Amino acid sequence: MKRIKLVIAYDGTNYCGWQIQPNGVTVEEVLNKALTKLLKEEIVVIGASRTDSGVHALGNVAVFDTNTTIPPEKICYALNQQLPGDIRILESCEVSSEFHPRYCDTTKTYRYMISNRRIEIPTQRLYSHFVYFPLDVQAMKEAATYIEGEHDFKSFCSKRSQVENTVRTIYELTVEENCGMIEITIRGNGFLYNMVRIIVGTLIRVGTHMYPPEYVKTIIEAKDRKKAGPKVPAKGLTLVEIKYQ
Repeated sequence: MKRIKLVIAYDGTNYCGWQIQPNGVTVEEVLNKALTKLLKEEIVVIGASRTDSGVHALGNVAVFDTNTTIPPEKICYALNQQLPGDIRILESCEVSSEFHPRYCDTTKTYRYMISNRRIEIPTQRLYSHFVYFPLDVQAMKEAATYIEGEHDFKSFCSKRSQVENTVRTIYELTVEENCGMIEITIRGNGFLYNMVRIIVGTLIRVGTHMYPPEYVKTIIEAKDRKKAGPKVPAKGLTLVEIKYQ
């Protein structure tokens, strides 16, 4: 028995997130079926990040155990022949049987795209959140500096979360604008349920001058979800990378 690690990219538009659930097709379900068919044994993958419905990924990670004789580095090529075009395995390799993608120390990087223009561009509609009113990017950049570092991010966590410890460390949070597209990149040691989408919603309120940049510090200190901005749509969010220590 060997443990195989996969690096997975997918367009989340047509999926009800990563984790198997009764109300729709998920990425995890598609992978399990494709691997079971390819390897002719019952396969259940364990994912590193349970992305929500509509969220995309360039570098999610999963593992599974198998008795296959296919070389680990070749599994990605064979598996891609079984998968739909909106899911691709970028890499496959053998790892230690003790390796668990969710319980190792990691650094995760997410990216959120905002289309900030008067009229939405059709080719961007599935991968960005359209905001027609002007946003003050400089104010958003200033607000981002208050989010960097180690904080209790309870104000930026949806109430459905079962997590007791809401302290996380954000290593870097950048806001860049280019030709009407605002790219927000956030890198940290972990994220709470809907945390990135609530942070972006808060930064948008700063960009409209509804909140001054320094108010973000007040939001963090309040530890109250009602103080932060709204949760933005999932389609603008991409899990870019997961790095293991």
